[in-house]
Amino acid sequence: MKTNPGRFFEDYRLGETIAHAVPRTVSGGERAFYHALYPARGALHSSDEFARACGLPAAPVDDLIAFHLVFGKTVPDISLNAVANLGYAEGRWLAPVWPGDTLSSTSEVIGLRQNSNGKSGVVWVRTTGRNQRGEAVLSYVRWVMVRKRDTAAPAPDPVVPDLATAVAPADLAVPPGLDFTGYDYTLAGEPHAWEDYAVGETIDHVDGVTVEEAEHMLATRLWQNTAKVHFDATFREDGKRLIYGGHVISLARALSFNGLANAQMIVALNAGAHANPCFAGDTVRAWSEVLDKAETPAPGVGALRLRLVAVKAGAAPFALKDADGRYLPEVLLDLDIWVLIPRRA
Repeated sequence: MKTNPGRFFEDYRLGETIAHAVPRTVSGGERAFYHALYPARGALHSSDEFARACGLPAAPVDDLIAFHLVFGKTVPDISLNAVANLGYAEGRWLAPVWPGDTLSSTSEVIGLRQNSNGKSGVVWVRTTGRNQRGEAVLSYVRWVMVRKRDTAAPAPDPVVPDLATAVAPADLAVPPGLDFTGYDYTLAGEPHAWEDYAVGETIDHVDGVTVEEAEHMLATRLWQNTAKVHFDATFREDGKRLIYGGHVISLARALSFNGLANAQMIVALNAGAHANPCFAGDTVRAWSEVLDKAETPAPGVGALRLRLVAVKAGAAPFALKDADGRYLPEVLLDLDIWVLIPRRA
């Protein structure tokens, strides 16, 4: 048999390391396509001159381009037969990615637990993306519910990893040379600095984007994500293609520009949940809550810990969960991230 049906739950072994196929060389094309697919307009990722004024040699590609490319490499080995991508933790952007870099991915299986129905199980992996020099540019943990091929296959001993609730501020990787002391707020698009945000503050990002089937599939192909649920309408009982969760992440991040235009770089992914499925025709809106603030050793650079939430249009403002702690059906994404933002002090 020469074709690859993908791994099923019983094919994973605790502690194994999986080297994912097809390294990807990044070009300016990814940036242009990304900005066409999403309303992304962060100045640091749009302008070489703006980036140089902030101490970098040029504009790196958007942080989520790096995430999508590293993630996409893992899909044939981790989530081709997934029922759902359940969550993220301990994510760190470790170095900028530049046009011309070649990215590859490896994943270590760090947890396994069969579900009580015996038809599927949860697989935890720690994925690392590296450039052509072997330098780690991104690392994160995710866990996925994966179908079993044979329901009679014995269940492994359950191992659930103990994951940090958040990346500590001291562990945030600030790019070398980053300096916001001469930051141009006019060119960036908003006057709001680190000092202007308060813990507990919520921000309605106002705008919305209606998800189109064609754009979603173009985006998912761009990242070489081959998960069946995103393309094959016969793979789900409802006959619908499931919108790639990363597509929703990028939409929410881009929408957050209105109110967080100066949140220039994502440096950590503390936690994340795709709370409910998204389908073509849904209109995505976003809001944020400031969870924490931290200083960094880089000149003029502060960090904000944000809860970024994507919801369907018509959702109640800033509503997240019901009285029993379950996500409301209108909530699509609940993401906990650290971002870098200029400080005046």
